[in-house]
Amino acid sequence: MAAMTDLQRGDFGDEFTWGVAHASYQVEGAWDADGKGPSIWDAFAHGGGRIRGGATGDVACDFYHRYETDTDLVRELGFDAQRFSISWPRVLPDGVGRVNPAGLDFYDRVVDACLERGVQPWPTLYHWDLPQALQDRGGWANRSIVGWFEEYVQVVAERLGDRVRDWMVFNEPCSFLVVGHLLGYHAPGVRSLRTYLAGTHHVNLAQAVGARVLRATVADANVGTTHIVTPMTTAGDTERDRRARASLDVIANRIFWEPNLGLGYPVDDAPLIAGIDRYRKAGDDEDVRVDWDFVGVQYYQRQRVLSWPVPKLRGIPLPRKDFRRYEITAMGWEVQPDGLYESLERWHAYGRIPTLIVTENGAAFPDHLVEGRVHDDRRIAFYRDHLAEVRRALGDGIPVHGYFCWSLMDNFEWAEGYDPRFGLVHVDFDTQARTVKDSGRWFQGFLGADAT
Repeated sequence: MAAMTDLQRGDFGDEFTWGVAHASYQVEGAWDADGKGPSIWDAFAHGGGRIRGGATGDVACDFYHRYETDTDLVRELGFDAQRFSISWPRVLPDGVGRVNPAGLDFYDRVVDACLERGVQPWPTLYHWDLPQALQDRGGWANRSIVGWFEEYVQVVAERLGDRVRDWMVFNEPCSFLVVGHLLGYHAPGVRSLRTYLAGTHHVNLAQAVGARVLRATVADANVGTTHIVTPMTTAGDTERDRRARASLDVIANRIFWEPNLGLGYPVDDAPLIAGIDRYRKAGDDEDVRVDWDFVGVQYYQRQRVLSWPVPKLRGIPLPRKDFRRYEITAMGWEVQPDGLYESLERWHAYGRIPTLIVTENGAAFPDHLVEGRVHDDRRIAFYRDHLAEVRRALGDGIPVHGYFCWSLMDNFEWAEGYDPRFGLVHVDFDTQARTVKDSGRWFQGFLGADAT
């Protein structure tokens, strides 16, 4: 790996976007304030025994009341963009129909706070917190959700589209469909192959519907979506290894990417997904296509695959302990920066996406606040090494136009509760005090912001 001592902001070009990211349920709190309806994550967290430490997102980082000072931090650290998500049940408490004015007003204020500080708002329309009212009607397994999502996007686009140009439709369909609807570890806690397959097809249709609404409603909209990319590796390179790798690659990656690119569902490489055909209707192959302006590539780790003698599956992911020869984060994930280059290269190879943006990349480490400081040297090294891979991609002609750190601040990390800390800013969840970590100050210097 090349030395990183010469990494400079100028290496990425003057038009490169530098941002931080976070999501509604993970930071907002105010879970039932001002007319907001319950989400599937409210129900899941309140269900008991599902989140480490019994944690909930009821308060989280209290971004709902602290968005102005938190956006001050974005500007202070030198970032020019803030990625946040919009809570569907905060806007439409019942998922459809009745609009909650206070919910829209909140996102109005967030957008204005960004613009007043010279920070570009980059909203994500769906980051996993489905209205519980819609889950009660079948959620993503119900094809009607495509129309429900269309209504929601229309409401948001009409309200914010006069000031917001850059939009992401979904965050990581793989994560909420595989982990929430197939494995049951995340909300809504469903374990069903049929639900996973039905939900996947309906999400793919909703991706396209959301993009069409944004383009019809927002002048000069820059419309994309985000996908986690998990490169698959095997210990060997036999035919059996290759088939196992291809099968898991479909289930974790390609089933969520390729239909929107007009490439269909890669059933031949993963017979397990053949059942998705029962949810497809005439005209869907055309309706699901999207000409994205950009795709957000999100990379955290590779996954090693073991071949498995089950015809419809062919492979299984190896336990995390298999990665112990690499540095491991607090999430149990390996640190392997060249996987980010591989992820960008892979999307570029489709030849159908004009712009790629790293919309999430970051790491959780066991941070400690000592005498007002968090010395997180491992996180600084993580970012330097991964940014070097972005620079390498640019040098090889891959059109990467931005990088968003995950995350601005420590927050609610889904089923892991508040133990893993990803932030550039430390949050004391008892007092809500914010402390910029050394990694945040490193970015401040790297981006050329004035220290305060």
